[in-house]
Amino acid sequence: MANKTIAVVGKGGVGKTTTCGMAIDYLIRKSNEPILVVDADANSNLNEVLGVEVDITLGSIREEIAHSEIDGKIPEGMSKADYAEFKFEDALIEEKDFDMIVMGRTQGQGCYCFVNGLLKTQIDKYIKNYSYTVIDNEAGLEHISRGTLPPVDVMFLISDCSRRGIQAVARIRDMIDELKLNPGEIHLIVNRAPNGELSEGVKEEIEKFNLPLLGVLPHDDLVYEYDCDGKPTAYVPDTTPVKAKLFELLREIDI
Repeated sequence: MANKTIAVVGKGGVGKTTTCGMAIDYLIRKSNEPILVVDADANSNLNEVLGVEVDITLGSIREEIAHSEIDGKIPEGMSKADYAEFKFEDALIEEKDFDMIVMGRTQGQGCYCFVNGLLKTQIDKYIKNYSYTVIDNEAGLEHISRGTLPPVDVMFLISDCSRRGIQAVARIRDMIDELKLNPGEIHLIVNRAPNGELSEGVKEEIEKFNLPLLGVLPHDDLVYEYDCDGKPTAYVPDTTPVKAKLFELLREIDI
């Protein structure tokens, strides 16, 4: 089965996860083939954007295994490695249109790196079974710098329409280059632009860093209203300006 891996990166607060959720909705409509969704943020909320209840994360399973070992609750005749493999089967959340893995985090200091390793193991284990894998990364460079991501076919850099947002994705793009990750395609999407237009200052910043601008998404109050009402923002109507524009951009690059 041919697999296309799509990664979404950007700093916090720019609408990265909502944009990722809408892109997943686009892929669901486009393809009847299986999709693997990975929430690779320790502060997980992609499930809320997609309207999925999540009780189990890799981090919470890791905690359960650690406590079971301390309390002597690992079943007799089962090694710790076998028990861990058995428990991590529960980390795959099966929905109607996609399956999902949520990273989460464990308690205490120094655990985040460990869960990074668990995430990589689980992605490598499942990815071959899906036509599309979509990974929503944390607000930063963690998974890029640690090599957690599998080979990526399409990398979306998500920014808001601010100079700081553009500077943040420029740093991410530079790290991608430095680590020779070589994604098949890399595209900048600027989000939350008033009337869907960029200021001259932001245009200058994009040109300064030679970023590959795919398009601009307009600010949309309905997304805010959905979030305030606790509705999954991935599923605002297709006619909503931000979603209509994103779908147009995705069709342009034929993902």
